[in-house]
Amino acid sequence: MTARIRIVVHNLAQAEAALRAAAEQGRAIVIESAPGAARYLGAPYWLAMIEAAAKSVPEAKFEALLECGGAYGLALDALRRGAKAIRVAGRKDVLARVADIARQSGARLERGPARPGALDLGEARDPLAAARAFLARRRR
Repeated sequence: MTARIRIVVHNLAQAEAALRAAAEQGRAIVIESAPGAARYLGAPYWLAMIEAAAKSVPEAKFEALLECGGAYGLALDALRRGAKAIRVAGRKDVLARVADIARQSGARLERGPARPGALDLGEARDPLAAARAFLARRRR
């Protein structure tokens, strides 16, 4: 996936809104969890939420990225459970090992903190309208 238009989601309704807006505009997006979400949501919940959102908007083109912070064990658990993209921060030697495991799993690993420029739907009163407007601005 070449698109790196990022939308941070905190729940199923926000994930569905992001995917719906992307599908309407024919855009590919990255749905990201909030920073450190692997610690408080866990991979099983995140993956189930993403699967439900994808079923709700099957025409959407997206990648889902679970933010693991420095929790290497949770990152490995996410990979073991089928996560296709994770973000991990920490020591280079450990990240190299996690990256190798991700590669073997067919997953993508991002290193370090969250990238700037993402839309965070956590504060949006109307997630669908916010996602639509964000994607329309990014088209320019």
